[in-house]
Amino acid sequence: MMARSRKTKRPPAPPRFSRAWFVGWIRSLTLAAVMLFFFRTFLFASFVITSGSMRETLLVGDFLLVNKVSLGSTIPFTDFRVPGYAEPEHGDIIVFRADHSPGLDIVKRTVGLPGDTLHMVRGVLYRNGSEVDEPYVLRNPRIPDASDARMLWQTAHLSPEARPGYHPTRDNWGPIVVPGERYFMLGDNRDDSFDSRFWGFVERKKMRGTLFFIYYSYDRKAPKPARFLTAMRPERIGPSPD
Repeated sequence: MMARSRKTKRPPAPPRFSRAWFVGWIRSLTLAAVMLFFFRTFLFASFVITSGSMRETLLVGDFLLVNKVSLGSTIPFTDFRVPGYAEPEHGDIIVFRADHSPGLDIVKRTVGLPGDTLHMVRGVLYRNGSEVDEPYVLRNPRIPDASDARMLWQTAHLSPEARPGYHPTRDNWGPIVVPGERYFMLGDNRDDSFDSRFWGFVERKKMRGTLFFIYYSYDRKAPKPARFLTAMRPERIGPSPD
């Protein structure tokens, strides 16, 4: 007589969305959010060029990675600043918060440090009495020089040898003295840049970081469909330009 085979009883399948799965998912999401917050607050930030004020060094459509460690960063919701390992130097390209437009990040080149005396004659920049070599500057002779009432802030910082009846223009101004904890910033596209000449110095604490890397670039004006992909500029991807 043959014995009947016994059917093996399978254990019931665990629920697809168990409590343990849900808790694990929340932990992973929280950890990722904390890491992203730490990364963006203390290490790096992203920045997109939307104007031509830094041509040809930086072009509209360049996506930048900004090194926040170099100059230090402020802890959110406090006035405490984590010290950086460097101070701004002449020629540094820096992203900073604009006093004239709260909440806006701007990128310019550092041309004046605290204590520097700056002036410009026919578009040529002089620092502490010597002409500054600026091979990166782009000039446009089709844009005429002109005076601008917004530049009259400079009168409070003129050096003693400044001429009476001060009337600055875009290409002729100064000499002015940069005060402590302040920096003078200019765009490389010198004739088409809204910069320190018009709105003043940048406070050290408003500086967010130095340009580190261009991680993506595309031509935003290209007459192509889906230009984010079809008008890529891979040749621009790489370390920070000078």
